[in-house]
Amino acid sequence: MEMTIIHGQGHLGSTYHVTDMLREQLAGRDATVHEFFLPKDGPDFCAGCFTCITKDENLCPHADKTRRIVESMMGSDIIIIDSPTYCMEMTGQLKVLFDHLGYMWMTHRPRKEMFAKTGIAVSTTAGAGAGKVTKSIARQMFWWGIPKVHRLAFSVQAMGWNGVKDPVREKIARKIESISRKMKAGKYRPRISQKFIFHMFRKINQQPNHWNPADKEYWERNGWLGEARPWK
Repeated sequence: MEMTIIHGQGHLGSTYHVTDMLREQLAGRDATVHEFFLPKDGPDFCAGCFTCITKDENLCPHADKTRRIVESMMGSDIIIIDSPTYCMEMTGQLKVLFDHLGYMWMTHRPRKEMFAKTGIAVSTTAGAGAGKVTKSIARQMFWWGIPKVHRLAFSVQAMGWNGVKDPVREKIARKIESISRKMKAGKYRPRISQKFIFHMFRKINQQPNHWNPADKEYWERNGWLGEARPWK
């Protein structure tokens, strides 16, 4: 098994420790785990140049950073993305990464590999908002085509992992064990809503496309305007 973990912050706080507990549950002795820490391993702010959308993602001025992360995700069975809760949302550095990967949405040029993966969104907070963060992360992975994204959101009632009380840690451990059992049970198929969105943009790309021929050419090359589907 291969796994990619993207940490939305560089310090080893509560969110990191929850993700590390999850990694230990999921990763067997032979597993390969790739970890990225933002902002160190991530791109600079998106310039809004539309190059990745209308031309080629490899022409992005920050492609050297984003390419490494995307290639790791493509080769992984499981993708874990975490973020501590900052002002009721994900960290700015994680949002910067998502901004660079808009070209991979089903509305543009989704990667067929994504339709066979499992995602996990993780967040902790001292008070409230972790559920909102995991929902935002899961939304991004949904639009990449990932059929199932588990969400782990916890209010740890502490400003650091050392301050998390035992009952809270035990609750976290039980939830992680439950998620791990579900993930080991089998593969997931794309949701009906994902198939609907895919077919909607298939129809759009079957029409003359003068605004973004890069998308149309991509769908044609994959055979998606015909009978081929990314989840088959």
